Amino acid sequence: MPGTPNYTGLAGYSHDIPPQAGVLLVNLGTPEAPTAAAVRPYLAEFLGDPRVIEYPRWLWKLILHGVILRIRPKRSAHAYARIWTPQGSPLRVGSEALAAGLQAELGRRRSGPVRVALAMRYGRPTVRETIEQLQREGVRRLLVLPMYPQYSATSTGTVFDALADTIKSLRWPPELRTVNDYHADPGYIAALADSVRAHWARHGRGERLLLSFHGIPERYVRAGDPYFCQCHATARLLREALGMDENEALFSFQSRVGRERWLHPYTDETVKALGKQGIKRIDVISPGFAVDCLETLEEIAMQNADFFREAGGETLSYIPCLNAEPAHVATLADLVLRHTQGWPEFAEDYDAAAAAGRLAASRDRARKAQADA
Repeated sequence: MPGTPNYTGLAGYSHDIPPQAGVLLVNLGTPEAPTAAAVRPYLAEFLGDPRVIEYPRWLWKLILHGVILRIRPKRSAHAYARIWTPQGSPLRVGSEALAAGLQAELGRRRSGPVRVALAMRYGRPTVRETIEQLQREGVRRLLVLPMYPQYSATSTGTVFDALADTIKSLRWPPELRTVNDYHADPGYIAALADSVRAHWARHGRGERLLLSFHGIPERYVRAGDPYFCQCHATARLLREALGMDENEALFSFQSRVGRERWLHPYTDETVKALGKQGIKRIDVISPGFAVDCLETLEEIAMQNADFFREAGGETLSYIPCLNAEPAHVATLADLVLRHTQGWPEFAEDYDAAAAAGRLAASRDRARKAQADA
């Protein structure tokens, strides 16, 4: 017997609506406020993802809900409060600015109807509700671009999970393409190198440059995750672009959690070692983050700056993420155009008037056929 629909559809859909192409940027996410009450559900969703923490579910649920979510929300809320702005979470504000910049840049380069939207993997707006909204706006072709230059199952992989869960729930899914990674993209490497040079021009150059990437457990790499190799490739290409060797531009991993071994070397141990060696100033960049967030603004620019000074150093100068800088926007626009080749809305010769005329003619033929019948 008829009941609740199993799939989400477009009630009242009209064939008179011209199709659009969409670009969905997806970032990690953020709590709604720098409070323990707001951080707790965000952490529960994030740390409850089986791709993020690959432990037996029953055991991890006991640890997560019995220990971590009783302690960590208050600590994390304090960290978020240190970086929160009047506009809100830096990750959200920066991601929204990047999406707006990409929308404008694609509008300058192409005349077709293209809609850029932003979703968060954890928290809101969710991947599901954003794709459903894009469908209501007429998006029939969708490129999904996770905001992670290097692929990991713990980041990009989780975005694809959310995408798959959404697509299989739709009555009429859009034509779909995804970007797996862009860790060696020439535009991305050039934008990173230019940001380092610009920072040096404004603030002077440190004795060492440290490239700090987010860490993952080593066992994930042994299981086949390509993240470690892609981070190394990004570091090598950035060194080459800057004309630096491995002694001048070091490489490390931050943000480890728990007692198991994560990717080495660790960022905090590296900055402490540099301070003990008599290095007085270091510059730090986090090439794995598209937009500044808790892990860059609080962990690197604050926590690790303290570690460096306590170990005998003087200045840790943090180089911001690419954020919504024009070079970053241009790089993502180039990436989008490469991955959407063949879609009508991205064609250089797209003619909106001609497309509307074809749609009207098709509609008239359908009406005539219906009348004749």
